[in-house]
Amino acid sequence: MGIMKLGKYSIGVGDRFTHQGEAQLRAVMKANERGMDIVPVWNKSNREHTYVGTKPMDTRVEADSAVKALNYRGAYFVDADHINLDTVSGYVESSDFFTLDVASFIGKESSPEKVEGFIASCQKYIGYLQIPGILEPLRISEELLRRLAGKFLAAIDHAAEIYTYLKREKGEGAFVTEVSMDEVESPQTPVELLFILKMLADRKVPVQTIAPKFTGRFNKGVDYVGDLDQFAREFEEDLLVIDFAVKEFGLPKELKLSVHSGSDKFSIYPIIAEAIAKYDKGIHLKTAGTTWLEEVIGLAVA
Repeated sequence: MGIMKLGKYSIGVGDRFTHQGEAQLRAVMKANERGMDIVPVWNKSNREHTYVGTKPMDTRVEADSAVKALNYRGAYFVDADHINLDTVSGYVESSDFFTLDVASFIGKESSPEKVEGFIASCQKYIGYLQIPGILEPLRISEELLRRLAGKFLAAIDHAAEIYTYLKREKGEGAFVTEVSMDEVESPQTPVELLFILKMLADRKVPVQTIAPKFTGRFNKGVDYVGDLDQFAREFEEDLLVIDFAVKEFGLPKELKLSVHSGSDKFSIYPIIAEAIAKYDKGIHLKTAGTTWLEEVIGLAVA
């Protein structure tokens, strides 16, 4: 059996009340008719299912029904969005894309043995590390590595636990793995992202998309709030870090950035487009389930 691959360009299709599957898929198909190659990924979190009283299989039914109704022939996925070890079991049957949300484990303590083992595995990087394309070399010290281990090792261990469970339940290569760290206060720096990716590689988690926390606010249904120049620098440096990490750590060559929430972020779309075109990289743009707001607007206008 081959490994399930997401594709270079993908969009997370959020639809909280599962009314807009066909309309959303039709938009993707129109884009693809114009020469794009975008893979739709219906995403809904456990939190959203709880809010509106739906079940994971409802999202699968919506996606499959839209695909059948529009005679869509391309790849598509159903994302168990923002799940953890406590919630993942309910999504095994319905989903083939899993967003492993480890934000709540950032900063939790790891054993001294794990911390020392991580530091020992990083000795070759101590000093100045030049990432191709980034002007200033990264300064790596043992103190920095110890801080990163204390901050992120427990989170990556949790991701590995979820992945191991899914591999046992669904089979290796039978699903796409995303790791999410965006729902925290502090953004991850490029050097933090680099060693997060090393930790994932060390734990043999074949991550295909990663959602870091960027500078600025990414609220659902409204534009980005923050420093556009700073976002542009961070985004470009993260692309370059991923490129280096794929080659250095043996991560899947499909690995790409995921932006949460990508809904209505009109001010940063041109920045993202320019950067991924410059480096010939992919992107996963995850949208929120706020299509229902457009439904309400339509009813109000009517």
